[in-house]
Amino acid sequence: MQLAPTSAGLTAAAVSVVSFGTSGAFVKPLLAAGWSPAAAVAARVLVAGLALLPFTLHALRGRWDVLWRGRWRVLGMGLVAVAFTQLAYFAALTRIPVATALLIEYLAPLLLVGATWAATRRRPGATVLAGSALAVGGLVLVIGPGAVQAVDPLGLLIAFAAAIGCAAYFVIAARPADGLAPTALAGTGLLLAAVLLLLAGALDLLPFTAHFGEVTVLGQAAPWWAPLLVVAIIGTAIAYATGIAASNLLGARLASFVGLLEVVSASIFAWLLLGEELTLLQLAGGALILGGIAAVRAERPAAPAPEPVVCLA
Repeated sequence: MQLAPTSAGLTAAAVSVVSFGTSGAFVKPLLAAGWSPAAAVAARVLVAGLALLPFTLHALRGRWDVLWRGRWRVLGMGLVAVAFTQLAYFAALTRIPVATALLIEYLAPLLLVGATWAATRRRPGATVLAGSALAVGGLVLVIGPGAVQAVDPLGLLIAFAAAIGCAAYFVIAARPADGLAPTALAGTGLLLAAVLLLLAGALDLLPFTAHFGEVTVLGQAAPWWAPLLVVAIIGTAIAYATGIAASNLLGARLASFVGLLEVVSASIFAWLLLGEELTLLQLAGGALILGGIAAVRAERPAAPAPEPVVCLA
């Protein structure tokens, strides 16, 4: 029995959220061993793109015209949604705390609500506004109330740029596929992003350091490539492919709200795998985010509201 589009979209979104949530637990050993954040991201994106390459080629099956028709989506995914967002996020971390950067980046759903409001000149429904408030409140509780603090203005601006990139990811993923499968968009986008990130490292735009020795994973010594493979295949390749599929089925706005659960997923994995504390406040925040998602999903507009327009052609 086939799942309805919304059910299939929510299932894909759940897989994406859980997959993305594993990233922190397996990137952390690399960072602790001496990898710079930019080098770790470039490596995970490159390996993920290569892992998806066979599936990308199978999805295309020689139909290069499909790739050409979707070239602007591929460019947008690789340059904006992946490379720009990652670069902006790590640049923000040089000036502001991690919790603050995360909080600002995950304001992406609110940006989409505001963009739709501006594009349609129609105020969002009460359920969407209530859902937005619940989701942001829950996000603050999960990340930590200490994330709301006065910090470096330039760092805040760069983190906001990362939020724009994150919002662009959902919009680009939600655009009509026109024959370009989610795996193909994810695979080509990730490979393009890897080229840009490696170029940024080669030009010394970002610090690139790596340690090719043993690292400590879950309390055990392991080769450096072990956690990299996990974060590349599960936390990047599967996460992006299913996330794109979810956005295509659910639309950018609902998919972005479901994406907030990535923070909850990451906290749970950090608790299970790294022994980090998981507080009742964080669990309450997760419940608020779920309430926000339910409220946004419950909206029934009188006429279909178009997604915010992003010029990719």
